[in-house]
Amino acid sequence: MVVKVCTNIEEVGKSAAAMFNAQVIKNPLSVLGLATGSSALPVYEEMINAHKLGLTDYAGITTFNLDEYCGLEPTHAQSYRYFMNENLFKQINIDTANTFFPDGTAKDFVQESARYEQSVSDRMGIDLQLLGLGHNGHIAFNEPCDAFPNATHCVQLTESTIQANARFFDSADDVPKAALTMGIGTIMRARAIVMVVFGEAKAEAVAAMVNGAITPKCPASILQLHPEVTIIADESAAKLLK
Repeated sequence: MVVKVCTNIEEVGKSAAAMFNAQVIKNPLSVLGLATGSSALPVYEEMINAHKLGLTDYAGITTFNLDEYCGLEPTHAQSYRYFMNENLFKQINIDTANTFFPDGTAKDFVQESARYEQSVSDRMGIDLQLLGLGHNGHIAFNEPCDAFPNATHCVQLTESTIQANARFFDSADDVPKAALTMGIGTIMRARAIVMVVFGEAKAEAVAAMVNGAITPKCPASILQLHPEVTIIADESAAKLLK
């Protein structure tokens, strides 16, 4: 695990985007794992800037997003499909037919989870995965629990996660209570992982992830076992690291 500490959010975004830009340039047929939320926005902004400069070509790129809310249509303003369309896909030359999400409107979430897992496997897995970090140490929507979930699955969101995401909705009551998410095993099978994290509010989670015991009570701690993980944090998020 490599930990890189940057002075501010902008530098975090530039550093992470440089790794994704390099991956796209190195392998124009790469499979990228993408994330949503405020932590990803500085990364996508820099990826878009590089594309506008003619440095990257996404015509042959495939993407898989980590998760999607259960019950939200792709056109819903708070769906993760909508987020990605607005904040990345519409501003690069990617074929949206090659951008994949779990289907939050599926009638059978067990079947949909298996389908999504198979889709990742069919494309030989993810080359480079982007992650954020939850206040409680969750990655994707893998919440603290008693065991590390292996594959894509439906998860009931914790109250802390619902409250953290309430700012994007009219009220906390409007936040979906469940989501489809890649499992820990799916994430760990990515060939390389980049995590971006900033803000003092995440400092305890960062310290637990990097310096704490490997436990499903802090799902991100499993990243200590991955052979190629880069944690990119600002000074505030890294303040408690040993």
